[in-house]
Amino acid sequence: MNVTIEKALAATPDLVSGLNGLLPQLSSSAPLLTMKDLQEMVDSDAVTLFVATDGGVTVGTLTLVVFSIPTGLRAWIEDVIVDEGARGIGIGEALIVAAINEARTRGVRSIDLTSRPSRDAANALYRRLGFERRDTNVYRFMLDG
Repeated sequence: MNVTIEKALAATPDLVSGLNGLLPQLSSSAPLLTMKDLQEMVDSDAVTLFVATDGGVTVGTLTLVVFSIPTGLRAWIEDVIVDEGARGIGIGEALIVAAINEARTRGVRSIDLTSRPSRDAANALYRRLGFERRDTNVYRFMLDG
């Protein structure tokens, strides 16, 4: 494999298709992306979408969201997905490192992420890269629509 990690700078049909191929590996309930959805992400100053490709095939993705709050510039890493057939060769690590470097360049104070406890390999990777488990509760309020 010859994997490259890049920021998505444009919404393309190939990218929509590649991401839609990965989404079910993260969530069985996530709706498929449309070109409009992807365009909104690419156009957003708050969102950096990283894409891992191998020979033009999308094999991974990560979303970095940067935002200002009263306590400083913060970031969240969301929707880290590496294709099942491409796991174990460092794609997840390369995506996380790219996000950390982008956040550092943008002056972010801290980066948060969540991961299901059952995702042993992912949790081990996050700890190895310096993320610390926080003693906190995560709540979700579902809105209609």
